[in-house]
Amino acid sequence: MVGSSHEALYRIFQKDPTLLTRALQRVLHVPFPEPRQIAALNVDLTEIEPVERRVDTLLRAETDEGTYLFVIESQGKVDDRKRGSWPYYLSYLYEKYRCEPVLIVVTQNSATARWAARPIRLGFRDWHSLTVRPLVLGPDNVPVIADEQSAARDVPIAVLSVMTHGRGPQAPAILGSVATALRTIDEETAAVLAQFVDSCLADPQAKQMWRDLMTATQYFWRHPLAEQVREEGREEGRAEAKAEMVLHMLRWRGIEVPDAVRERVTACADLDRLEAWAQRAMHAKDASELFAGE
Repeated sequence: MVGSSHEALYRIFQKDPTLLTRALQRVLHVPFPEPRQIAALNVDLTEIEPVERRVDTLLRAETDEGTYLFVIESQGKVDDRKRGSWPYYLSYLYEKYRCEPVLIVVTQNSATARWAARPIRLGFRDWHSLTVRPLVLGPDNVPVIADEQSAARDVPIAVLSVMTHGRGPQAPAILGSVATALRTIDEETAAVLAQFVDSCLADPQAKQMWRDLMTATQYFWRHPLAEQVREEGREEGRAEAKAEMVLHMLRWRGIEVPDAVRERVTACADLDRLEAWAQRAMHAKDASELFAGE
């Protein structure tokens, strides 16, 4: 189970290595050639000396133009020690593999993104022996994907969008479209991506909204992230919990819930009907739309 946003921000590239190519081309506008193959490598850069050095994720991409190594680092805050470690990583990897290394930094913080994007120059002021220019994916350049069609076209990119915006006010606007898009892919992958999103949401209400959205999906109930929700469901009763979820989803989307709607939802004990109402709550513009056609 993913335990933190730091871990989720790099593990998504391990789950779907091809996401990196799309992020380079579509977000950073780097004309990177289409890889024939991408493989994950050992992240341990420790030498014989007892100094342990590890990158977050290391991928090797085979292209028609050559082989590249992608060093992916999740960065939560400014850390000037990286001025030494990042150049070391790239130099060591080039010496070990004789492939061109590229540094990608992923962050949820705009100030950290600006800091990470600054070139690292080592040497004299007017003569740099080594220059490192990280590529950065963060809330200022990863687009907000808030419509379902765009999210469904590339689900990992949509998940990366909500992850990088997970500490800002934009996150709730993306959750509904990502939740719907996850239904278009296989359940195992969807469950892992759902956990990545959960790990990156900083706002408690956004996190609870995401968990409510996920309880409407069958694969979620088979995933470790659902344990807390499952325990709550045992205590309160599944129908009561799902009814409350429907009402929460409407309120968090800014939709007024009249007393008549609230009473009808809370009085319902039919799990299938509550499931249908939960689906409608993700898209309804008015609370009465829950009961359309009934």
